[in-house]
Amino acid sequence: MAARIQVLGLGAGDLEQLPLGMYKQIKKVQKLYVRTKEHPVIDELVREGVQVESFDHVYLQHGGFDEVYEQISRELLDKAEQEQEILYAVPGHPLVAERTVQLLLEKARSQQVEVQVLGGQSFLDPLFARLAIDPIEGFALLDATRLTAQQINPELHTVIAQVYDQLTASDVKLTLMEVLPDEHPVTIVTAVGAAGMEHVETVPLYELDHHQGFGNLSLVYVQPTQDDTVRNRQFARLREIVAILRSPEGCPWDREQTHQSLRKNLIEESFEVLEAIDEDDPDGMCEELGDLLLQVLLHSQIAVENGDFSIDDVILGLNEKLIRRHPHVFGERHADDANEAFATWQEVKAAEKAAKGIDPQELSQLHGIPRELPALMYAYKLQKKAAEVGFDWDNVADVEKKIEEEYEEVKQATAEERAGELGDLLFAVVNLARFYKIDPEEALRLTNRKFTRRFQYIEKKLKETGKTFSESSLPELDKWWDEAKATE
Repeated sequence: MAARIQVLGLGAGDLEQLPLGMYKQIKKVQKLYVRTKEHPVIDELVREGVQVESFDHVYLQHGGFDEVYEQISRELLDKAEQEQEILYAVPGHPLVAERTVQLLLEKARSQQVEVQVLGGQSFLDPLFARLAIDPIEGFALLDATRLTAQQINPELHTVIAQVYDQLTASDVKLTLMEVLPDEHPVTIVTAVGAAGMEHVETVPLYELDHHQGFGNLSLVYVQPTQDDTVRNRQFARLREIVAILRSPEGCPWDREQTHQSLRKNLIEESFEVLEAIDEDDPDGMCEELGDLLLQVLLHSQIAVENGDFSIDDVILGLNEKLIRRHPHVFGERHADDANEAFATWQEVKAAEKAAKGIDPQELSQLHGIPRELPALMYAYKLQKKAAEVGFDWDNVADVEKKIEEEYEEVKQATAEERAGELGDLLFAVVNLARFYKIDPEEALRLTNRKFTRRFQYIEKKLKETGKTFSESSLPELDKWWDEAKATE
């Protein structure tokens, strides 16, 4: 006969609240195994003569709860194999916020041990009654030891269990502060439903870890909020706003937009992000990234209305691609440096094309370069692609000679030929930048900013002297230009 572990819950209160069936089960066994003695029912059972063996000593052997629960589950399985049948009791309900029971259910299958959950009352029923909340309005139960900001939905009633001590409470506080204002009310509840032991206190979030009475029966309740300062930090709220703007009751301009009409906005917003980066302006970058994100949401909302895709599909595709193309991070591959990582990326990318029925041998070597890139950047990528198959100059001296040749052709060109010859010269200069390992687009941006600073210095000097450009000589303007250059 297979060994068996029966698991029951001690409820959230005292012995009076323990169901009669559970009480009879406990009184039948010679020994009751409990995860912890820190529960109001245990002392009463001991006084009635029930022999209790707890695993409180395991908590002292490990620095983290994961290791504690692992050891408790292993020891219970060993005891079941030795004794054939044991009764294990946990606070509350065995299947509510009780990791040891989940581990038993997982491990028992491989060890041929039957785990039978008998039931019990969780702390949730007395909690809902004590706080007078209806969970159907939206409710989340979270584990304090595994809490992340992504789990917090400020529009839901949120119960955070396993807030054992001030250190755990501090972690909970810091996580909640990523979503909620410092003054948001939170309620600390200990031993809910236990007569004479229950304690309920509401404090501002920033004072959460100042409370002195945390223990094994403590939890934190976070009331929902519709405050705009909180909701407007949520991605879901952004999606909602964009959908409203596109709705019949929304904005006439937004309703008229199409993928094509928004095309130029996407380009402009991208360049405004780049400008904020170049100016080392974090506040500006934050704002411009928001404008760029709006373009992504608008295109996704239009796609939803067309029945094509949603922002969820965009996120799904991106997440899957990132995981797939980083097997050295999310899989079993290894990459010791950036070059190995890039090689892995290219390898996976090629496999993706093959899976789509695209034969890389059938594609031009220049395939995949976006046509709408700025001309300098486009030229740079063309040359890099060509160089990958050996179509390249042998050394930088050859490139410099080519530039000289192209410059001579520009000087000798007719008016009709000049644009083409000047393009050839620029293309050759881009090649030189590539040999120097300099991004030509970035190099020209640096010069543009440098020119702007010096020119604006001249404008400042003109204002100080009360003169205009037409009233100033070129030597005078050059002097101020040199002054600006000297200050850099």
